[in-house]
Amino acid sequence: MSGVRGVLARRSLEEVQSIVEKALRDYVEERSEDPAMKYARDILLAGGKRFRPVLGCLAYEAAGAKLDDKMLRSALAAEIIHTATLVHDDIYDQAKLRRGRPTLHSQHGLAHGIIAGDYLFTLGYWLGSEQGPEVIRALADSCIAMANGELLQFDHIGNLGTTPEDYYRIIDGKTAGPIACGCKVAAMVAEADPEIIDAMDNFGWEVGRAFQMVDDLLDLTGNPRMGKPRGTDIYEGKMTLPIIHALTSLHGNDRKNLADVLMDFNDDRWDELIALLDTAGSIDYVRSLIDSHVQRAIEALEPLPNSNQLQLMAKFARKSALRTL
Repeated sequence: MSGVRGVLARRSLEEVQSIVEKALRDYVEERSEDPAMKYARDILLAGGKRFRPVLGCLAYEAAGAKLDDKMLRSALAAEIIHTATLVHDDIYDQAKLRRGRPTLHSQHGLAHGIIAGDYLFTLGYWLGSEQGPEVIRALADSCIAMANGELLQFDHIGNLGTTPEDYYRIIDGKTAGPIACGCKVAAMVAEADPEIIDAMDNFGWEVGRAFQMVDDLLDLTGNPRMGKPRGTDIYEGKMTLPIIHALTSLHGNDRKNLADVLMDFNDDRWDELIALLDTAGSIDYVRSLIDSHVQRAIEALEPLPNSNQLQLMAKFARKSALRTL
C-alpha cells in the first residue's frame, strides 16, 4: 500500500472506493500464506461500497491530513472488524447467503466460520494497534457496545412493548457506534484538534442512525440488488422503528390487528401490515427522522474548514442514507 501520499486531491467517492479496494486486496495478498485467510478472503473481497473505510479516509483528509498508508491501514482495521462481525452474525442468524454468495459457515462449516471470524477480529485489532493505545481503545469500546447492542436486540425479539428508547440503544450499539468510531479514529490518526475529533464523532453517530433507519424501511420494501429481501426483520421478530412507531401510535382494533399480524406473520399478510403502517403514518415518520439525522450529520461538520473532502462527506451522508451511493 504505497504511493498514496500527496497533496489533498479532488477525488470522487468512486476514486476513494477504488483506493480502499486496492489497499484491501493488497493486504489480503500480504496474508495469503495464513491458512485462515483461505476461508476469510472471499467475504473480505465480496464487494460492497466499503462504507466505513471510505468514510474514514474522507474524514482523515477533511481533518487536514493527506491520505497515506497509515490511514489506509486504520481504515482497513475498521472494515476487517466489521467483516468479522458479519461472519459471526451469519452464524447466529443461520444465514445462508451474504451479498448473494454462500456464507462462510454454510460453505465451510461452523467451526471454520467461528475461527475465520476470530482471525478477522485479530487482524483488525492488529492493524488498529499500529496507531497507538487510544485508537485500539476506541475500537475495543465500539466492539463492546456492538456486542451489547446485539444482545439487547435478542432480548427484544417479538417484544411488542419495545420503546423508541430501546430501539436507539440497540442501533447505537450495533450500527451507529461503529460508524462514529471510524470517523473519530480517522480524526485521531490525523492528530486533529479535540473539536474536530468531536465533530467527526457526532457526524458518525447521526449518519449511522440514518443508515439503520433506511435498513428498516428496506425491510418493508425489499431491494434484491442490495441483497435485502423483503420482510427478513418481520419474520425474525425484530422490532424496527416503523413497527415500534405503529405499535405506539395505533389504538383499539388497529393496535390489536397489528399485534396479530406481527405474531402470526406470513406472506399473505403483507398488504394488511402495510395498510396498518400507513394508517399510523409510520413510514413517513421514519423518513422524516432519516432526513433529520442526515441534516444533523451535515451540521456536525460545521467546525471543519470547507474542502472537497468535507463536501464529499456531506454528499456521502445524503446518498448513503438513501442507499443510492
